[in-house]
Amino acid sequence: MPRLPRQNYPDIERIIEVDFLRATEAAALNSLKWLGRGDKEAADAAASDAIRGMFDLMNICGEVVIGEGIKDNAPGIFKGEQLGTWLPGTPQFDIAVDPIDGTTNISKGAPNSISCIAAASPEEGVKVALRDVPAFYMTKLSYGARVTQYMQRRGDHLNLEAPIAETLAIVARALDKRVQDVVVMMLDRPRHKEMVEQIRRAGASLRMIGDGDIAAAMAPAIADSGVDLYLGIGGSPEAVLAAAGIKCVGGEMQCKMWPRDNDERVKLVADGYEKEIERVYSTDDLAHGKNIIFCATGISDSALLRGVRAQGATAITHSILMRAKSRTVRFIRATHDLSQKTIRLRSTNREARI
Repeated sequence: MPRLPRQNYPDIERIIEVDFLRATEAAALNSLKWLGRGDKEAADAAASDAIRGMFDLMNICGEVVIGEGIKDNAPGIFKGEQLGTWLPGTPQFDIAVDPIDGTTNISKGAPNSISCIAAASPEEGVKVALRDVPAFYMTKLSYGARVTQYMQRRGDHLNLEAPIAETLAIVARALDKRVQDVVVMMLDRPRHKEMVEQIRRAGASLRMIGDGDIAAAMAPAIADSGVDLYLGIGGSPEAVLAAAGIKCVGGEMQCKMWPRDNDERVKLVADGYEKEIERVYSTDDLAHGKNIIFCATGISDSALLRGVRAQGATAITHSILMRAKSRTVRFIRATHDLSQKTIRLRSTNREARI
């Protein structure tokens, strides 16, 4: 019989999205044994091994466009790496991945670590779906759909560079709260000293976290997260992953490059990014188009997701799966029978018991 012609399915991400979720579930389960063990590189290696192993089963042509930089003996998944089988005719995806956001947290047994992936299939008119920002850090401001809708109705505008008291006042009005009831989440870093002082002078409620700002930056866009605003300076790859997730739920994020020192600024200028240093990027600038998937699985508890719960031969994972095109948000609670469960690992090229 003659073979049927290949179908040009416009919503390929709709069909394959659960396989991306299986990859983050596998990463969370495979890294759980390192929770609180004080070895963040071993945890990252375990998560990366599981993600690569799952992608080895996926009939896609995936290229990592947001990952970790090449480092000697580093366990991460790197920019430029190919994931998937790469069989002829299989769908293409640009992939942003963080096997563990919050490796320090997992090594300490602390909250706020997740495994997450964003992926974008080709879309007409979209040259760059997931932007590779050249700076190491960005200043970030993220907020939810209620705030964006309020600003559209009233004409108020949040500005990343505006005084923090002004930003808090707008958010409070948008959410029908007092300023002192607005909850702001931020990484606990010395570089945030001035921001912390401004937030406290304004009277808002501050929640400091040790590491892992993807979940934190997404939290204001998720209903019932308990977080109203995210503010602070964190990694640029994490900003892109958070933007992909926020885009799927209708929130907004503003980001600006934050050179760590004069040497980095000089290099950015020399590389042709002088204008971009002063640019404020929106969610759509960082994650462009509608053919975007975002998924994440909690490893330890965060404002976005509960962590893995393991008891005897059973493990329960909590994940989120979203698409920008439909803005469908799925919270998935999965029960895994560890007496039967196996995970495909790249390191052994076979299924392994957890």
